[in-house]
Amino acid sequence: MAAGSESDGEHGMKVLALHPERCTGCLRCELACSYMQTGTFQPSKSVIRVSPFEGHTSYAPYTCTQCEEGWCMTACPVGAITITAVGAKDVLDDKCVGCKLCTIACPYGTMFYDGDTRKAYKCNLCGGAPACAAACPTQAITYEDRPVDDWIGDFAAERTARLLRVQGGERVGVSAGAA
Repeated sequence: MAAGSESDGEHGMKVLALHPERCTGCLRCELACSYMQTGTFQPSKSVIRVSPFEGHTSYAPYTCTQCEEGWCMTACPVGAITITAVGAKDVLDDKCVGCKLCTIACPYGTMFYDGDTRKAYKCNLCGGAPACAAACPTQAITYEDRPVDDWIGDFAAERTARLLRVQGGERVGVSAGAA
């Protein structure tokens, strides 16, 4: 992306874009994230995770997409989750009571609970300079200006088409009522 360019439209913003087809499973993102979040190299405390697929022949990074719906924020009974200047939903440790409702409300499984601190935690975009994106050697994770509704690019559409195997206009393996 060119320096000094601006967002497209009113829904554009800097987002953490995930490009699973580029991921090699090196886990540098997890190490960088855990170090940035905790000051130690503890991948178990990372808020970005890398999932292996197809017998460890492909990998996909995943983390909070900072969704517009903000289910975690809506579920919090004490208002401990706010939106930062960079657009990240951020857990305020001094307000979090550790009830875990946000972890239940997140449909993506990207809200975490720390048993040591008894607080919820999630991706906060490292204040606008995500360590995971900087550490990724293949640019499987980038921090870029794009519409928020296109956070995973064409990967999801391509994979869905392949998995559903559209043949002659009918979806194989999908019940008639679901099509």
